[in-house]
Amino acid sequence: MTSFSTTPGDDRLDPAGSAVAGERRRLLDLAYRMLGSLAEAEDVVQETYARWYALSRREREAVASPGGWLTRVAGRVCLDVLRSARVRRERYVGEWVPEPLPAHTEWTGGAGGGGTADPADRITLDESVGMAFLVVLEAMTPAERVAFVLHDVFRYPFPEVARIVGRTPAACRQLASSARRRLDAARTPPPSTAQRARLVRDFKQAWEAGDIPALIGLLDPGAVAVGDGGGHATATLRPIEGAEHVARFFAGRTRPGRLAIRECTVNGQPGLAAHMDGTVLAVYAFDIADDRIRRIWAVLNPQKLKLWKAS
Repeated sequence: MTSFSTTPGDDRLDPAGSAVAGERRRLLDLAYRMLGSLAEAEDVVQETYARWYALSRREREAVASPGGWLTRVAGRVCLDVLRSARVRRERYVGEWVPEPLPAHTEWTGGAGGGGTADPADRITLDESVGMAFLVVLEAMTPAERVAFVLHDVFRYPFPEVARIVGRTPAACRQLASSARRRLDAARTPPPSTAQRARLVRDFKQAWEAGDIPALIGLLDPGAVAVGDGGGHATATLRPIEGAEHVARFFAGRTRPGRLAIRECTVNGQPGLAAHMDGTVLAVYAFDIADDRIRRIWAVLNPQKLKLWKAS
């Protein structure tokens, strides 16, 4: 992966250099929401900068809006990655879950493959990176996802979205509308952060106690648990469905005195992390509605946990 210097000396050679370097966080925010993988998002940002610096000085000076240019290139690269990712994820071992992000206070300072500890390069955590939100995005076509993220999340006008997606503005409007309907169908009235935290804490305590009735009481009758081991860690290959089955599954995996479960923030929302001997083994994200847990996403693939540190 190529690294680029952005020292003041570079700005004298490239008058737009400072402004271009300042776009990194926004590009990373955009790419993570499009791809659900920080490693892939960082690769996209690096590729985008590589293309910018491959331009001659005269070509760079002719760009009226460097930020707009970088966004167009990043969007197109994301579209290509999403198209190839659909094929790769069909070969993925077990279920694929978006890469979980810790709170910035729990950030280790770099993903595998050249991440940076600079706080300005961290993902902005808001509703659009919630695990439930990202999982719905995963079900969209690449064009739907790119059009929706650019327009509804980052507020780009459809004529600009069309230049990135390679379709007409009217077609992009339809793509975003279709994506919006998918999200609306999956949405429920969001609980408060305090409600989420209480349910997650109660789940943790019931899990540690191996209390199956208590776990069942916290779960929606149709609750589903999904594990992502990616072939690198033991995880169920198919979702576990039904409150009792999910409760028995978790209760059967309690390791008193060995596996420590702590409360944490996962993609901006209350979650859990399991660690042992100073290593985070799994991160759990929750979807909550009507004061019950509807979905649990367990990420055990160590390739997706490089940002996490045990407390």
